[in-house]
Amino acid sequence: MRFTLSSSALNARLQSLAKVINGKNSLPILDSFLFEVGNKELKITASDSENVMTSLVSLAECDGEGSFAVPNRTILDAVKELPEQPLSFDIDTDALTIKILYQNGIYNFTAQNADEYPHTQAVPDGAHVITMSSASLVNNITRSLFATAADELRPVMNGIYFDLSTDFLSIVATDGHKLVRNQDYTVKSDTPASFILPKKPAMLLKNVLTKDENEVVIKFDDRSAEVRFAEGQLTCRLIEGNYPNYNSVIPQNPNNMSIDRRSLIGALRRVLPFASESSQLIRFHIETGKLEVSSEDIDFATSAKEHIVCDYNGPQISIGFKGSSLQEILNNLDSDEVVFQLADPSRAGVIVPAQQPENTNILMLIMPMLLND
Repeated sequence: MRFTLSSSALNARLQSLAKVINGKNSLPILDSFLFEVGNKELKITASDSENVMTSLVSLAECDGEGSFAVPNRTILDAVKELPEQPLSFDIDTDALTIKILYQNGIYNFTAQNADEYPHTQAVPDGAHVITMSSASLVNNITRSLFATAADELRPVMNGIYFDLSTDFLSIVATDGHKLVRNQDYTVKSDTPASFILPKKPAMLLKNVLTKDENEVVIKFDDRSAEVRFAEGQLTCRLIEGNYPNYNSVIPQNPNNMSIDRRSLIGALRRVLPFASESSQLIRFHIETGKLEVSSEDIDFATSAKEHIVCDYNGPQISIGFKGSSLQEILNNLDSDEVVFQLADPSRAGVIVPAQQPENTNILMLIMPMLLND
């Protein structure tokens, strides 16, 4: 069997798929990529037994069909140093030998039997289906990943929750201290359904999806999900369990402070190094037209204070937040201005973009920290 393809196209696909493969695998064959040739296309598969990702590459020339497995280190090292050029593969499927001819040289190495590679079960027909644009999915995942937990006792908090209702799709993440809720009004269903996407497949999708209007189809049941996108497919096992009622923790706060997001990020960068290293407590003192951001570390006798102009007409409020969590929230919003919805020092602060993207409602929440007045 012989085929020819672009070196840079192959390298790009392999680099994306390599992120699926674990450092230590239960099955030795999972250290390899599965190559399947047919219909003038090369289908490459990578798996860690729970997540299986495939990608398609068009072939310039193709003589014969078949499948074989290639050790991931060998093929990655072989193609990553090559400039853009055609690569000709010559495979003896009986002897399991691979010969790759490139512009000034040749690689020879051994393949592995494709029959040993485990096959994944497809998500059955009759499963729930979500269809959305690639850009929308990747933006929602990117905005939500930082708020997922790493909690062995509550594994449901370690993933991103997709909650499909009759009015919209909510994509939610929380670790109990901060929360992100994205509502997409272009996606809805007569039959409400939900699933929890683990962090690893979410990261894989973030890295492989493009920010365009290509359709992504997510098919899911109680145990697994199948995500089909322009250049391939990801099948993954889902986190089982009941996600907490996230809407019940979002308060209706009466006082709104509108502020320039980049100015606040800059102030936090300057003030946070002077806060206590253990608590990272940042204090907000808000009065008409002005926000005072301050921090203090009593143990080292350091403190910092900065004033920023804001749009606020409510009663004076002093409230404490964890500085690093607040930075993460602000860094994961895109709008020039953000609105803080506040009530009192003991109630969670809600942060929303001043201008919501079209057909989307983004909300982030941060729990307050106790101020020692």
